[in-house]
Formats: sequence, structure tokens, C-alpha cells
Amino acid sequence: MAAVVVVATRLLRGSGCWSHSRLRFGPSAYRRFSSGGAYPNIPLSSPLPGVPKPVFATVDGQEKFETKVTTLDNGLHVASQNKFGQFCTVGILINSGSRYEAKYLSGIAHFLEKLAFSSTARFDSKDEILLTLEKHGGICDCQTSRDTTMYAVSADSKGLDTVVGLLADVVLQPRLTDEEVEMTRMAVQFELEDLNLRPDPEPLLTEMIHEAAYRENTVGLHRFCPTENIAKINREVLHSYLRNYYTPDRMVLAGVGVEHEHLVDCARKYLLGVQPAWGSAEAVDVDRSVAQYTGGIAKLERDMSNVSLGPTPIPELTHIMVGLESCSFLEEDFIPFAVLNMMMGGGGSFSAGGPGKGMFSRLYLNVLNRHHWMYNATSYHHSYEDTGLLCIHASADPRQVREMVEIITKEFILMGGTVDAVELERAKTQLTSMLMMNLESRPVIFEDVGRQVLATRSRKLPHELCTLIRNVKPEDVKRVASKMLRGKPAVAALGDLTDLPTYEHIQSALSSKDGRLPRTYRLFR
Repeated sequence: MAAVVVVATRLLRGSGCWSHSRLRFGPSAYRRFSSGGAYPNIPLSSPLPGVPKPVFATVDGQEKFETKVTTLDNGLHVASQNKFGQFCTVGILINSGSRYEAKYLSGIAHFLEKLAFSSTARFDSKDEILLTLEKHGGICDCQTSRDTTMYAVSADSKGLDTVVGLLADVVLQPRLTDEEVEMTRMAVQFELEDLNLRPDPEPLLTEMIHEAAYRENTVGLHRFCPTENIAKINREVLHSYLRNYYTPDRMVLAGVGVEHEHLVDCARKYLLGVQPAWGSAEAVDVDRSVAQYTGGIAKLERDMSNVSLGPTPIPELTHIMVGLESCSFLEEDFIPFAVLNMMMGGGGSFSAGGPGKGMFSRLYLNVLNRHHWMYNATSYHHSYEDTGLLCIHASADPRQVREMVEIITKEFILMGGTVDAVELERAKTQLTSMLMMNLESRPVIFEDVGRQVLATRSRKLPHELCTLIRNVKPEDVKRVASKMLRGKPAVAALGDLTDLPTYEHIQSALSSKDGRLPRTYRLFR
């Protein structure tokens, strides 16, 4: 008992415990220390006497925030953006992807994504590449889309020379050994099986809607390697593709958080006059075709009753995606379309943008809030260099597919109607805030710099885009929506499609005044 009293007394006195200094020294000492008693009557708005005048960092007129672009003698573009910090993100973006595979086996871009950062002329294995990056605190990644392949590294800025040399080797000098190709075949096979088994149908529906919208051309070609092509793709096929599309004039070396001149010097050192692994023969079979929107329907009958088994299984659902052609990201109408997409919901009703962002979107107010039986209503806007696609994805019980499709077609028709000034301002504010919040991230800035320079040889800065967003008027949104509604729809359907309306009926609903499907009468049910 005595020991307990001694410990408690020490704590109360503050002995051996700095957090109780107030008790040790008394209340007056604590107040005098924390309030800075030496200057008792000076307000916070006035400088303290005797303190040197602060010197603030200034931005040189030449620096500012613009993206600098330099073109090398071989046609390669080098782009950089200033961003203060210890780390940088550097990568090579290439104008290649699944849209250029019309004359090749489908799935080459998918294979190249999996083969990225494997052994090269200088590095014997992927482990050696990762160990080299680890010395500079670096990580690497490769992503392919329908029109762009991106190799990127984030590392300490002091290792820029090593990083650019490694990127040049990975892109231009891959070994593509038989063992690596065989391992990639297994990885691609696994990914295809996962794609068909996963409960989230969005990646598969996205493939299907592109296939329906651009039948057998450009962005309508499959992004994933078909099962029948896995065994056919080998080093010769890959080299044939690389020879045509991995050329300097189709590449951008982009960097964020690096000095532009240093990046240009590294590019000249490692990317100028380099003999690639597939030889120096000129590209002769480059696909320059422009996307042709066809419209149409892609259906996949599938039993969705046992997609997710367990204590709380996902109910059996049918998924529908309806889309219409919008415009390319190079056109002026791209910004009004982006605002329209945000007005509809701009992704899921509760997607990135803050809690409750989607509670005022049309797909929440008009669809999810009124029809409790609908499990999902999501708006997407896919945009490319020569075309675009605005679509709505919805999910419901198979017995209510017809009603769900009619709700979607009605929402499309309402897009061409009156635009409320308050909802437009809200959508513009949300789009601006989402843009600015995303551009806080260095890898996002890197991708934005690379993609814009790859497409236009320059970059629109965030404040320019914000000005364009602010200038969107209700008549602009109504005009682009009305123009979009004059086109043929693209439809993707997955699940139990017994009650799915015909494509002709969906097309008829989208060309009507109210978006209603034509009535059908059945003698027997």
C-alpha cells in the first residue's frame, strides 16, 4: 500500500513525467511560458520587434508552372513539369495499344504489359531491375490502354540518370526470352479466367460496349488477349509489332519533379541513336485509321445466380450498359460532355469527390432514389483522340430488365432537355474540384503531362481547364446532348437476358420524345 501511495504522489508532483509540468511549476509559470509573456500586448497582426524581416521564396518568371517540351533529332518528345520534393516520377508513353492490332494477332499489347520490366540487354532479370530501383527508393509499373502504353518509375530525383537509362533499356532492349513469354502466357490465362469469374462485371461490360460501338475497328478491338491467341503470340510476333509502333516519333519521355535540362540530357544519352532489339528497319505497316462508330449490341448470356457465394451472397443480377457517341478529347465539346457526365453522376453515385458527392446527381435523384429495386446506376465517359463514348451502366433483377432499360433511355432523353442553373453550377464545381484534387498527386500529373504531349505536343494547364469548365453554359450542355441523341446506340448486356428489349426497340426509345420503349403484347406468358 505504501508503494502505491509513493507512486501516486510522484505522479501528482510531476516527478519523472514531463506532461505534468504544469503541476510541478504552478499555473502562473505555465501560462507565462505558453502565451509568450515577453510580448504581452502585441497583436498577432503586427510583427514582433527585433525579429528579422522574413525573406520569401519567389518564382522566377521563366519557371512558373508551365510544362516544358523539347523535341530531339529523332522525333522523341521530352516533357517535364516542376514539382518540389525529394522524389520524381519519370516514364515513357508510347502511342500504341489494342486499337492498332487490326493487322496483328489480338492481344499483343496485353502481352507487352505483362512482359514489361523483364530481362533486358543490361539487366539479366526482373529482380536485378527491382534491386537497381531499390537503391533510389524506386518503384515501377506498366499500363496499357486502347491507345497508349505507359512505362513509369517513381524514385529519388538524384537517381534520374539511372532511371532514364533503365527505362530506355526496358522499352528498347527487352530480351523476350522463351521462358518469359511462357510465364506471360500463364499470367494472361489467369487474368482472363479472373475476368470471367469476378463478381464486378464492369471491366467485361466496358469491353463489350466498345465492341458494340466500334464493330471490328480501332478502339472496338479487344483490349484483352483472346484465349485462342495465347499460344500463338511469340517473340517474332512481338518484334513485328514493336518495329512499327515503338518508334521515337510515337514516344514521349515525361518527368515530374525533375529539371528539364537534366531530363533532356539523359534522353540524349540513352534514347538518341539507340539500336532497338528488333533492328533498325523502318516502320512500314503503321495503322493510321480513324475510329468508325457503328453502334450495335453485344450480348453475353450467363448464369449470374452463383457469382458470389457465402454468408451474404450477391443477388442474381442482369447488367446493362447503353452508350452513345460523344466526341474526342481534342474537340471543344469535350468540356461540356465532361460537365454533362458529372451532372449525371460522373462515375458511381458515391465515387471520388467527397462524401455524398453523388447525392445531387441525376442518376441518384431520378433513378436510385426512386427505384429501390435497382442495384446500380453509373455514368461513364470514355474519350479518345478521334472519338468518345458516354454510357450508363445499370443493374437489376432479371425480371425487371425491361423496366430498367426504359429508365435508362428516359434519362438519356432528359439530357437533351432543360438544364437547371443550380445543378449545372454544382456539376462544374464538382468537376473542377475533382480535377484539382487529382492533380495534387505526382503520378497523376505525370500521366496528364505525358498523355497531353503525346496527343497535342503541348499541355493545357489546370487553370486553363478550370476556365473552360467555368465558361460552360446550359445551352452548351443541351446542344452536345441533342447532337449525341441523334446517333445510334451501343448496347452491352450480361446475365439472364430473357426480358431484354430488342436493339430496334431501344433505338426507337432513344429517338422518341419521352424515352419510352414500344409496347409489346404477349398472348402467352
